[in-house]
Order: sequence, then structure tokens, then C-alpha cells
Amino acid sequence: MEHVDIAVVGAGLAGSLSAIALADSGRSVALVSPASGHSDGRTTALMEHSIGFVRDIGLWEALKPNTAPLATMRIVDGTDRLLRAPVVTFHASEIGLSAFGYNIPNAAFLTLLDDEIRKRANIRRMETTLEGLSFNEDKAILALGDGTAFSGDLVVGADGRRSKVRDAAGIEVRSWSYPQTAIVLNFSHSLPHQNISTEFHTASGPFTQVPLPGMRSSLVWVQKPADAENTLALSPDDLSRAVEDRMQSMLGKVTVEGRAQSFPLSGMTAHAFGKGRVVLLGEAAHAFPPIGAQGLNLSLRDAMTLIALLGETKGHPLPADFGNRYDQKRRPDILSRTASVDLLNRSLLSDFLPTQLLRAAGLQVLASTGPLRSIVMREGLHPGSALRAFGNGLRERISRQRA
Repeated sequence: MEHVDIAVVGAGLAGSLSAIALADSGRSVALVSPASGHSDGRTTALMEHSIGFVRDIGLWEALKPNTAPLATMRIVDGTDRLLRAPVVTFHASEIGLSAFGYNIPNAAFLTLLDDEIRKRANIRRMETTLEGLSFNEDKAILALGDGTAFSGDLVVGADGRRSKVRDAAGIEVRSWSYPQTAIVLNFSHSLPHQNISTEFHTASGPFTQVPLPGMRSSLVWVQKPADAENTLALSPDDLSRAVEDRMQSMLGKVTVEGRAQSFPLSGMTAHAFGKGRVVLLGEAAHAFPPIGAQGLNLSLRDAMTLIALLGETKGHPLPADFGNRYDQKRRPDILSRTASVDLLNRSLLSDFLPTQLLRAAGLQVLASTGPLRSIVMREGLHPGSALRAFGNGLRERISRQRA
């Protein structure tokens, strides 16, 4: 039976990027997933730390022409409530960056990853399904839909919310739903976006415009399900006008491109993010609404942690509890991000006056307090970095005072 160091199940963005990074670290990799037509019309905003990961595996220069920088991020209270928050604007230049990150069309990203996977001799691409997964003391055995089987030291489950890898490992999940549907589309506009992303907070959820190259942007419009159905039923001209009106004509005349896609919103977190010879990353481990560009960036932190832990075992047999060690490393980041996105989304939906007051007051403080705004920006890009820097600075000041 053929054996590889690591089997990655799932060839979406998270799985493909992880497979490439693992292969570049010197491991033999099998990537298992049916072939994809790359019809995904969505885009993904990669933040600065994730861009560094893409650059480290040698893909950034090829990817960059398809991207648009996010130099400014703006939050606008688009509700008609009595307590409305001020506009909050985050400039990357405030923390010494030219851009917080870059927005990338998923289809172009996946096509590039497919090409790169074919170039790597130590990645075996298996365009089939995972049908069975079992474990013995020193390896995992994978049975595939084409009738073949192979073994691996470690299995990476990157196979989405309905993960077969997660099920085979006996890991349960906690799931919840929201009374919301996300409409996703791209559009052109007559005024330049100036590399500004604007997130309107509405009573039904965020309406988020993100720059694309040229005079184009992507949009995630979260609505109540019935309203989303009505929006999707609009003619192209009426839909374009609805987007322009919701944007308060900030980008001039809007023309929606192609067909809009829609996705019901829900959340999910696994009870464990690794177990034994299994680790979970991406939406096999965690999923939440598209707020603040957290999804794939969190998934790539999964991959970075995996690679760092594997580096510690180089030259030694992979420990049988590797997945448990990974779980301990990833748990604080995943749970804190999931909770913060869930809290923000629910605060938009709440009609409870004290909740609205707290949200408006919090955004008012951010709008008027530069140092706090910088901490929030740094923490959003590098979780834990701003708080560590604050703690280190505080300890240094105390030490100087005692000296």
C-alpha cells in the first residue's frame, strides 16, 4: 500500500494552500478531492499576515496582478435607529502599512493553486472522494472512491462543514443558524473606489463592498431570507440600482456583473480541532458569517500552526497525539474569533436598546481614540500581537520606574 507523510482531504483555498506549504516543507503529500470547475464567484480578502504566508510559498508575485489592495476600511452605520454610531475609518498607514491586505477573486486564486500543485513532484493529486478513513497505532488508512487506498502519518481535514475526516475521527460539532442570507456579487462602478472597503452595518446584517482591480468591487449583502429572495428576483438593472442606492451612490453608477449567488448564514465550531492523527482546518473546524474578512485568514493561521508543529517533529516519528497538540494550540484563537464575530453579528440584529447603545458607544470610542484604533487594527491583523506589545511596553515602563 502506498504511503505518504500527510494526506490533505479537500482542495478548496485552505486545503490547496496547506498542501503546497506542507510539500514545500519537505513532506510527501496526497491531496484528495474531486476536480472543481472553479465557478465560485466570491472573492477573499487576505490580510497582511496571510499575504506573508502566500509570499513564503512563492505564490504572491503570480497572484498579485489579480488583486486589489485594501488601504482603508470604513464602517458606516446604515441603520435608521435612534442610536446611530459615527463613521469609523481605519487607515493602514496609521500602523505603518500600505495596505491591510488584498482582495482576490476565488476562481483566479484556485486556478493558480491548481497549476502550482501540478508543478510539485511531492504532491500526488487524487481527483476522487474519500469513502473511508480508519486508524491503527502508527498510521491512518484512507479508502477512496476510485477503489484505491493508501496510508498516511497524518490526515488534514480541509473538507468543509460536512467533513468526512471529522466524522471519521469521532469529533462532534456545535452548529447554529442566523435569520440571514448572504448575497454575493461583483459590480463595476463609475467612480474609483480608491482602495477603500466600506462595510455598512444594517439592521439585517452587514453590506460590505470590497475593491477589485480597476473600477470594480465585490459585494457581500446580508439580508433577511425573504428580502434576499426578493433581491435575487430583481432584473439586472433593478439590482444594480438597489446596490447603488444602498451604497448611497458613493461609487457613482453601479452595474452588477453576471448572476448573484446566495448562501444561508450559519455558524459551526468543532468540539476539538484535532485528535490523534487528524487535524482540522478551515470550515471543517470553524465557520461563521462573512464579517471582517476573518474566514480564510483564520484558516491560514490553522495551516501556519500545523506547519510550525510539524517542524518541531522533524527527524522523529509523528507522535500519535499530534492532533491533540494542534487542538491545544489553535483553541484560543478559533474560539475568540468565533465569539467576536458572532457577538458583532447578533448586535446588528438586536432591537434591545442597551445592546444598540453599547455598540454605538464602542464605535464612537474607536472613531475618536487613535491609540485604541491602532490596537484594534493590529489585533485584527495579528491576533495577540497588540496585546503582547501593550503588555511588554507596560512591563518596560514599570521596570524603568523601579530602576
